[in-house]
Amino acid sequence: METPSPREMNRIILLCFFLSLVINLFSAAADHDGSTTSIIFTTLGRSDYAFDVFSLPTLGPSTIADELRITDGQSVNFNGHFPSSPIISLLANQTLLESSSVKHLDESLQTVYVTERNGSSNIYLDIIYYDTPRNSRRRSALETAVRVEVPLLGTNTEQSDGRISMKDRPSLVGEDLVYVSTHEDSRVPRKSWAAVYSTHLPTGSTRRLTPYGVADYSPAASPSGVWTAVASYGERGWGGEVEELSTDIYVFRTRDGSERTKVVEHGGWPCWVDDSTLFFHRRGSDGWWSIYRAILTESVVIERVTPPGLHAFTPATSPGNKNFIAVATRRPDSDYRHIELFDLLSNEFRELTRRISPQTHHFNPFISPDSTRIGYHRCRGDSNGGKSPHLLLENLQSPLPEISLFRFDGSFPSFSPGGDRIAYVEFPGVYVVNRDGSGRREVFSGTAFSTAWDHKRKGVVYTSAGPTFAAESSKVDIVSINVDDVDQPSYRKLTTGGENNAFPSPSPDGKWIAFRSGRSGYKNLYIMDAVDGERGGIHRLTEGPWTDTMCNWSPDGDWIVFASDRENPGGGGFELYVIHPNGTGLRKVVQSGSAGRTNHPWFSPDGKSIVFTSDYAAVSAEPISNAHHYQPYGEIFVVNLDGSGLHRLTHNSYEDGTPAWAPKVIRPVDVKLPVDGPHCSFEDCHWLSNTPNHGVEAAPWVLAKPQCGLRA
Repeated sequence: METPSPREMNRIILLCFFLSLVINLFSAAADHDGSTTSIIFTTLGRSDYAFDVFSLPTLGPSTIADELRITDGQSVNFNGHFPSSPIISLLANQTLLESSSVKHLDESLQTVYVTERNGSSNIYLDIIYYDTPRNSRRRSALETAVRVEVPLLGTNTEQSDGRISMKDRPSLVGEDLVYVSTHEDSRVPRKSWAAVYSTHLPTGSTRRLTPYGVADYSPAASPSGVWTAVASYGERGWGGEVEELSTDIYVFRTRDGSERTKVVEHGGWPCWVDDSTLFFHRRGSDGWWSIYRAILTESVVIERVTPPGLHAFTPATSPGNKNFIAVATRRPDSDYRHIELFDLLSNEFRELTRRISPQTHHFNPFISPDSTRIGYHRCRGDSNGGKSPHLLLENLQSPLPEISLFRFDGSFPSFSPGGDRIAYVEFPGVYVVNRDGSGRREVFSGTAFSTAWDHKRKGVVYTSAGPTFAAESSKVDIVSINVDDVDQPSYRKLTTGGENNAFPSPSPDGKWIAFRSGRSGYKNLYIMDAVDGERGGIHRLTEGPWTDTMCNWSPDGDWIVFASDRENPGGGGFELYVIHPNGTGLRKVVQSGSAGRTNHPWFSPDGKSIVFTSDYAAVSAEPISNAHHYQPYGEIFVVNLDGSGLHRLTHNSYEDGTPAWAPKVIRPVDVKLPVDGPHCSFEDCHWLSNTPNHGVEAAPWVLAKPQCGLRA
């Protein structure tokens, strides 16, 4: 065999180089899928929702056999609407409906609803075709029915408006779909992005009905379709409420948003009986949430409909039906919200869902046009054909192609330096899990919050051990946990004073820890030795009669970012600041308006950007229409270190928080937990547990009626 010449050897080496380069490029592309960094964050309770839309008949006492699950049993499906007429012919993509089995079935149930699937939200139409008579239809009919699912606003990966956003409480008016979307930036801090839009289904043409500078919630079209009612602040804007929004009710023409008029002060969640009669909810002066009626004539007449003694909210009506409405309720003798009918003639309630599922929350009823069926959404649970897995990491469609975005099932997540493990907290306890969902174990059993990995000492995690949201003098300590101890993870207490020491962040060289402490009587920032804690050395970084907290050290060691209320100490508002570790260079990065909240900052791996949670976009829906969220305004944002390039990453009506930037790219796919966890373990709005006592006695028929047919 001849030895290659030097020229041939150079060619071979060059060819090998190019082959290696191509292989590396393809490998990187396969691993990154177009992303260069990854962010994870927590959403309060969201992993337990597993919502589906269900329906019950309005006539007669119902049993579990009468309840129909309308939606797919896999996605998160909620806020339904029964159209008043068939809408198949309106859809631009008729190929989605081609099915030979469908053509021979003559009855169907149509539902329009909001769905979250494949990392984004959309509005879907579900059509269930039956070959069983209406009077004999039961839950078992769904096993043989033909189901058609159609996205009404494009596909999940290509929204008709070209943006990712929430789309809440839809309704159909002729050929137009009316809904809420948050895809347009209000460009004003703490001004909600929620606005009402109308999309012409045959063409996809979309029109904004809400004036710019205004936020609208909970739209409802009148029976004629001429008018739409909304809950809105008008130009006043959100005032920071997290229970009842201080909205009024406005009415405008559905066609183009013109002739906009305020018809009710103090009210939300409007719905129509006819074009001159509205129902809505508000919290009365006696503290009870109740349903009210507004008759729109030359002068608006408002009267209370449901009595005190229980909370009633999110009313639903059907066209021309003056006999009853549907409401969600929270009774003093129940920990769950349920759907009930309220008879407008006898002024009596009739329970629906509590009879068949007493220990399940039921949300936001809606009524069929012929008033024969009530729809609502609830958690499907394991016993109702639920198929959705419990996810450790849920991939969300990111509005920034260079970032893969994930919802994490746990609070205060942080990545190990190698990116292969995640530490997080579960009140109580600190846990570590492999990025693929395996190897989950508890490494600290006490109450703790925040996690951060040491950059140099393998397997060392820092946390704050003690109560959350506590006063400056409360005993909270920084501890380091060796999660790689073979027998049992060990920990060391690094602080000695105990005066609310929290939010540790190690320096990239592994020598120091930045943290906040209340030892001076105010919560300010300090830096101490990473190994020996206070005993090895400590110095104060910030000083003043305010709160500096939630610090994070940049990867290059040059900056520490933190949240502070120093502009208005004790006022509840927080802005983001950066400072050099030597105490110089202090400057503001982000402020979410007056009294705004920007918290939990975390640096990107290159140190050029910061991810954080904020109320910059205010709230996106009426909080009472959802489960409990301490901060229903929380969304995830990123910003450049110099304060430019602000981008909103999440769009929902939940509480998103405690984000962290991964040191390595995570492929944008879901990660399942090997062992399925419990479903439906979220809480209802805490303020609904309050039973007001203002000298108003509940009517005896409200509280004393026997509960029949309850099952565990």
